[in-house]
Amino acid sequence: MEFWGVLISGVLVSWWVLSVNGANLPPCQFPAIYNFGDSNSDTGGISAAFEPIRAPYGVPYFHKPSGRDSDGRLIIDFIAERLKLPYLHAYLNSLGANFRHGANFANGGSTIRRPNETIYEYGISPFGLDMQIIQFEQFKARATEIYNQAKDPSEKDKLPRPEDFTKALYTFDIGQNDLSVGFRKLSFDQLRAAIPDIINQLASAVHHLYEQGGRSFWIHNTGPIGCLPVNFFYILNPEPGYVDQYGCVKKQNEMAMDFNRQLKDRVIKLRTELPEASVTLVDVYTAKIAMIGNAKNLGMADPLKPCCGYHVNYDHVWCGNKAIINKTEVFGVSCKNPSMFVSWDGVHYTQAANQYVADRTLNGSLSDPAIPVTLACHKQ
Repeated sequence: MEFWGVLISGVLVSWWVLSVNGANLPPCQFPAIYNFGDSNSDTGGISAAFEPIRAPYGVPYFHKPSGRDSDGRLIIDFIAERLKLPYLHAYLNSLGANFRHGANFANGGSTIRRPNETIYEYGISPFGLDMQIIQFEQFKARATEIYNQAKDPSEKDKLPRPEDFTKALYTFDIGQNDLSVGFRKLSFDQLRAAIPDIINQLASAVHHLYEQGGRSFWIHNTGPIGCLPVNFFYILNPEPGYVDQYGCVKKQNEMAMDFNRQLKDRVIKLRTELPEASVTLVDVYTAKIAMIGNAKNLGMADPLKPCCGYHVNYDHVWCGNKAIINKTEVFGVSCKNPSMFVSWDGVHYTQAANQYVADRTLNGSLSDPAIPVTLACHKQ
């Protein structure tokens, strides 16, 4: 079994992980997912709280805007599919939401550390991770109260069962915006010095959820932020040494890797602090950088070029917007085939890219411990 697992990667890696590391463990029966994060996993929170995300966002897959900063599904959607659960409704979405199988507290523009600027300045959400945790605690208390008081079974159908909070999977995908804010406001040395505090605040959020009964945690590290095409919208000819072998901003990716190394150390410590918890760290950085570095062989377009929007020289019209350029109205439209692109709008990934990352992380081959998401309830 080990021979084939090593010789053939991809699908058989997941089988090898199951047979060796899974050790015949039964699949987890997660009844719900509670997600915390930023736009990489927001399924409608920022649209519910502020101006809705407009077309063409969501249109290629959902045939309408879906509250997601992508053309289609996000990694959190693929997690839900893998666990055979419905897509998560945003906690802030008050109309038509069903929370029986979890809730999404993620918000586009959210940071781990509390923001000190408004969303109208640079798009940073007021719903930082600490606020998302407060919202969860309020949600849990209120949902449990209503559930226990309900007399008609139909009143309970859209509410989580009180016992499901302990059995649920708690997912995190946040931290990228803390780095982007740092690049804008701090020197590299100052940002590097701030990383321990940022990571400790993420660990504190996990502690709070543990105290609320959470036991299974699935935590993404941060991606190669230096590879986001937005970095090059106003830098057309980078100086020598500015980019790495992938054509990405070298210092930004180095900072992301430093963040991820410290996050890994903190997760190891969390496992001793939370004796009943299963804490899985998922290396999405490696999956994303592999996709970016191998985009041509995968038949994908230049990973540093976005699918949606108008970006010519120093003229930029963001996806879904319009502007007057040289006395002509220009629209930020979608490319014809988003599935060929890595970047959707210069900041966010396409559904195709999200699926690539999901396919290479949900099987456990890039997780620590090396278990698939379907076994993430088992403490290793």
